[in-house]
Amino acid sequence: MNIRVEAFFDPATCTYSYVASDPISRQCALIDAVLDYEPASGHIDHSSADRLIAHVRTQELEVRWILETHVHADHLSAAAYLKRQLGGKLGIGEHITQIQETFGELFNAGEEFARDGSQFDHLFHDDERFRLGDLQAHVLHTPGHTPACITYLIGDAAFVGDTLFMPDYGTARCDFPGGDARTLYRSIQRLYRLPDETRVFVCHDYKAPGRTEFLHETSMGEERRHNIHVHQDIDEEVFVAVRNAKDATLAMPALILPAVQVNMRAGELPPAEDNGIRYLRIPLNAL
Repeated sequence: MNIRVEAFFDPATCTYSYVASDPISRQCALIDAVLDYEPASGHIDHSSADRLIAHVRTQELEVRWILETHVHADHLSAAAYLKRQLGGKLGIGEHITQIQETFGELFNAGEEFARDGSQFDHLFHDDERFRLGDLQAHVLHTPGHTPACITYLIGDAAFVGDTLFMPDYGTARCDFPGGDARTLYRSIQRLYRLPDETRVFVCHDYKAPGRTEFLHETSMGEERRHNIHVHQDIDEEVFVAVRNAKDATLAMPALILPAVQVNMRAGELPPAEDNGIRYLRIPLNAL
């Protein structure tokens, strides 16, 4: 059965968030939602998340899951806000604990910051299956961009996070802590074993050179045949060399430091300090 997918684009971070719903039961999952953040002022806003909420309520959907494909480095997550507004269980891959260990230490988060994934309601393991209404859902651990990346297969759709972009833009970078180009290649080969007609929904689109519009949906067959970094005729050694060379030229994402501090907490802000104000930390010369 086909899943119904509504995409919501955030131009500030080039992020696509999704409301994926079973048309029969009207149960839905919210995937990779954005919390608006203005870095110059530190202002937090919920406008992007409120668009998802309005859609859910207008369509009379029941939120069963609020899902994260990984701990994002380029946008803050609205997962906690959405859960307070709409309910549902908040899920991420079980390897979130590796991210929490690495970045909990970097940000000196203290003993009050749990590093066991307990900020989330459910930690998915590789090959785990669950249901969204009448639809079968399946989780694949697809590391490489980060150690904790997962892909959600729901009905006929694959929500791949940053593992794959549109075919004309390529694949995720692999130079974050715990990232690895060889691991990413092998994760993508696993995805390429899915049926060609599997619909692929990407988390970001930055518009490949020469393309005038943002896109969010392709197919696994199109990725396998035409992805500029890792189509079916690219072997592992070539991909690793090309990916590593490209990553060496990339700047850090503009929002990586605030984003990771929020996202490793399941979308919650760091706790207020003794003056009642919450702070995001900027480590100097640490990355």
